[in-house]
Amino acid sequence: MIRFLLNDRLIQTDAPTSTVMLDFIRSNQHLTGTKTGCREGDCGACTVLVGEWADGLMHYRSMTSCLMPLGNAQGRHIVTIEGLNRPDTLNGVQQAMVDEGGTQCGFCTVGFVVSLAGYCLSHKAPSTQNGIASIDGNICRCTGYKSIERAVDRIGAALRERPAPTDALPWLVQQGFLPDYFRQIPQRMAQLETSVQNGLHPTGIHTEASTDVVLVGGGTDLYVQRPETMRHTAVRHVFRAGEQPPIWREDDIVSMSGACTAAQLGESPVLLDHFPDLPAHLKLVSSTPIRNMGTLAGNLINASPIGDLTIWFLALDAQLIFFRDNVRRIVPLRDLYRGYKTLNKHPHDVLESLFFTLPRPGAQFRFEKVCKRTYLDIACVNSAALIETDGDCIRRAELSVGGVAPVPLYLARTSAFLAGKPLSPHTLEEANAIAQTEISPIGDVRGSVAYKRLLVRQLMQAHFASFLEAPHNPS
Repeated sequence: MIRFLLNDRLIQTDAPTSTVMLDFIRSNQHLTGTKTGCREGDCGACTVLVGEWADGLMHYRSMTSCLMPLGNAQGRHIVTIEGLNRPDTLNGVQQAMVDEGGTQCGFCTVGFVVSLAGYCLSHKAPSTQNGIASIDGNICRCTGYKSIERAVDRIGAALRERPAPTDALPWLVQQGFLPDYFRQIPQRMAQLETSVQNGLHPTGIHTEASTDVVLVGGGTDLYVQRPETMRHTAVRHVFRAGEQPPIWREDDIVSMSGACTAAQLGESPVLLDHFPDLPAHLKLVSSTPIRNMGTLAGNLINASPIGDLTIWFLALDAQLIFFRDNVRRIVPLRDLYRGYKTLNKHPHDVLESLFFTLPRPGAQFRFEKVCKRTYLDIACVNSAALIETDGDCIRRAELSVGGVAPVPLYLARTSAFLAGKPLSPHTLEEANAIAQTEISPIGDVRGSVAYKRLLVRQLMQAHFASFLEAPHNPS
């Protein structure tokens, strides 16, 4: 039995937990305001808000319901466009869209409204940047976006009076951004959390896999690759967006849960202290709703040769902890990939967590990605690089690249060559020559062999340009 709040109603259902939330909303609950679009998490027409009760506050994130398994709703508050409607009048977001002419055909509008309601409910400061970022997963083919951006500014102006998070929800109700029932949601969610913890959910989180189920995190890849079969598959849900803490540090070791989402990576004070460019890097990883869903373990185990987080953690020499039959074992990420989609793991191993040693102070870390569109796209080629220097000499170099081999590739020979070399353009040229011998790209829809080889050279130049501009550590 799955228990969650859907708008203002308690839902208790024994529907298969692998059911796509979009289908449950539309076909089972007959809430057809949520639209069926691409079914790949790209267009945003099916966006819903997913609320969790944590630290005495409600935390809402936008997610694409076309990729969200029903089991991931357990103990949460799911909000569709119907749950944002006020009786007999528009809410604040809808009114701003009308006033600024932010809709034409209207098909995408519900997704924009839901995403912007999430912006209103977020604990981030109201700003044009944050408002536009909240709709980076929504596509509109009619308005040209400028009218929607004006609506964002209108909403942001109203939100400047929003009080602290502890008082924000009743204020949003009072100001007409939310319907009245939201006032009771914190109390109802606290009660729901208690009932869920008392064992009313038989498909709960387990770290041990069995032979007849598929582990599902955010669902952002499995439900794209095989949507029909996933609907009829026995699954075990390991999505824990509200887990505290998903990322932690002990001395110079940073660890993170396999269920950590891409969004949680970008919000982690532990990571932001050492990787200040992380938000810009993660901006290149899909969209806000997908980053709110996609998990670290899912990205790594997917084994895509161009997995963004995979390339990132290869350069950091991450170590993986697998769990099976009450035994844990450590596998270096660099040893995980044996061939295309072939892994150094038992089929029933669970990727429980990951850890890596923090680079020493002053180290430079870069991530670069080239794709056919800047955002919400998979890479033609992506690359990460870590450089530690002593003065003008490279002390340590770690380079990884994706899209140029059957597996996510750590450039072992290139990295070894750079250690002890001067940080100079000549060194870069020599390193590129070695890198070209390590890669083996194939031509496909994302680019020719020659183009991908050129991209590797260009991305290495981008890394080194940044390193050369940065202040170096003293010897």
